[in-house]
Amino acid sequence: MEKQGDSTETFYYIIEGDSIPREFIDLEEVILLNKIEFTSKEDRRRYLILRRKTRKVYPYAKLASERLSTMTERLKTIERRGERKRYTKRIQKYIEEEFSEKLKNLTRTEGQILVKLIHRQTGRTAFDLVKELRTGWRAFWYNTTANLFDISIKEEYLPFDVKEDYLIEDILERSFQANLLERQAPAFKIDYFDLTSHWNKVSKVK
Repeated sequence: MEKQGDSTETFYYIIEGDSIPREFIDLEEVILLNKIEFTSKEDRRRYLILRRKTRKVYPYAKLASERLSTMTERLKTIERRGERKRYTKRIQKYIEEEFSEKLKNLTRTEGQILVKLIHRQTGRTAFDLVKELRTGWRAFWYNTTANLFDISIKEEYLPFDVKEDYLIEDILERSFQANLLERQAPAFKIDYFDLTSHWNKVSKVK
């Protein structure tokens, strides 16, 4: 096992006599990744920019997922309509205070990545959350994010279909393993091995 010096690389194995290509080896639930190959300096530059932005906004998506889960579970225990309304108003204020100032410093592309990661972590688009919850999440997205960045809050996270989303997933996996981000399971299954194999096949066809 060898550790590369470049910050874009993580651990990988070279297995003598094994000609089977491997994107990772699953050992005790730890994925060991090969170094990243770039076709050009421009591709590497774009990846590093995407990495910086992804690492910046992922904690917000993780936190949003946690807040949504807490709020949803709490609302299940409140039967009276008036109490539910008062609770959601408190959540609205809390969300605004917690997120607003932080998100004002994000760029448009960072905001769009955040929308995708919200979908990754909650299984719902920001648009669906606004439509479904209407209160704090409406204020969160419309007052702070959507108007500020002019982004699409209907955007989904589709790592098998969209190359940028695959790269984001790659960045997340490497960041989790490097302990740079705290892992939170996505709302839907994402098999990194299948995902990487899929995009390797796409690259060979091209």
